Amino acid sequence: MASIKKIEGKTGPSYKITVTCGRDSKGKQIRHYKTWTPDHPMTARQMDKAVQKVAFEFEQQIEQGFLTDNRQTFEQYAKYFIDLQTQAGCAENTLEMYRYSMNRLVPLIGHMKIRDIRPQHLNELNKELAKEGVRKKPRSAQAKVDLRPLVYRKFSSQRAFADAAGLNKSVVCVCCQGKRVYLETAKKVAAALDADVQQLFKIITPDAPLSGNTLSRYHSFITSVLRQAEREMLIPYNPGLKVAPPKIEKKEPNYFQPETVARIMEALEDEPLRWKTMIHLFIVTGCRRGEILGLKWSKVNFEQKRILIDTSISFFSGRGMIEGGTKTRRTRYVTIPDETVALLRKHRSAQTEVRLQAGGQWYDGDFVFTAPNGQPVFPTSLSGWLNSFSKRHGLPHINPHSFRHTAASIMISEGIDVVTVSKMLGHANTSITMDVYSHAIEEAERRASECIADVMLRRKKA
Repeated sequence: MASIKKIEGKTGPSYKITVTCGRDSKGKQIRHYKTWTPDHPMTARQMDKAVQKVAFEFEQQIEQGFLTDNRQTFEQYAKYFIDLQTQAGCAENTLEMYRYSMNRLVPLIGHMKIRDIRPQHLNELNKELAKEGVRKKPRSAQAKVDLRPLVYRKFSSQRAFADAAGLNKSVVCVCCQGKRVYLETAKKVAAALDADVQQLFKIITPDAPLSGNTLSRYHSFITSVLRQAEREMLIPYNPGLKVAPPKIEKKEPNYFQPETVARIMEALEDEPLRWKTMIHLFIVTGCRRGEILGLKWSKVNFEQKRILIDTSISFFSGRGMIEGGTKTRRTRYVTIPDETVALLRKHRSAQTEVRLQAGGQWYDGDFVFTAPNGQPVFPTSLSGWLNSFSKRHGLPHINPHSFRHTAASIMISEGIDVVTVSKMLGHANTSITMDVYSHAIEEAERRASECIADVMLRRKKA
């Protein structure tokens, strides 16, 4: 039976409810506490009836195993949740998204006790995050002076400067070209040049509201944290599931028509073998960028003409290149054509010569595609090369993921079943494939309908 104690305060009465539930290992009684204060004026009889109801519900929750008197804040429990996910082997990309989301949300709801969070709080949070000007913290910067004279005045080369600043050479190149970079990168550049970051860079604070995709990620993180709290019976229900999630802005996948792919393949003939082989592999496999950059020679089976995709490389600001599993944590074999096998053999021979010339300076990571020192190719290096490649040959803008969309669209248009396409792309399930490539599937279904009509109806008229 719960005990109730009335406490008179300056703003009115409140009630301390105590529920005794068994004894601990030392024989001490285990007590749970809850303080209830009326949220609107009540008569003495109404107040007595209301507190009895609250006490009964609190006692019921304790008897059922709920620890609703837990005093952990959202910030404390979110950190605990991320630690749990880390121990469970969660993908590094997902963990990074969790950490970023937590840093964004802690100033807003980090102080709230998880037991006190209600659906209306989350609705108000979503409204606040959707307002314009919510991005108060600058995240990027752009050089407002020509950095190259400053770099060469102090360093012999951009590579030497990059090493001193703790940055990748390709990032330094982007910075010197006057393009936008992360604010942390700008700070490292300024520090290496012994200058103040605001003297060299224009600090950029975005004015636009957060996108629906970003809001959806925040909501997903909150829901995941509270789902864990619900499992541990710290809260009776997950308020995140009782709130309509922010609308995700669905974009049509960027893919190329076969004629454009043919132009790209023709243009690659005059390019360095390393890049030619890499882009060729993107085109014929539909793999993700990190999967190709993380591919190792030990995973290439020349005899069976296939590659094993079980690794992905990602870049994280302040932490560098991180090698981990694939996005879905699944491994898969992807068959490659004879032309790709021949290119890979040729590329391996050329890479062997580079490795011998590098000697002890070579990083032996067994990567198929490397920088001149054997380190894996930096993601921005690939993006920068693709940009210059497309400009040199008068091609449309190219990003690695567009090859993935192209491969999927071509397979579907050529009648390859969705299960096979999903398996080759490494999707978690076929519903993802059907959702992302609905445009190609609809076109294939239209052609199938026309095919039936041609056979069943139009042949008679001919």
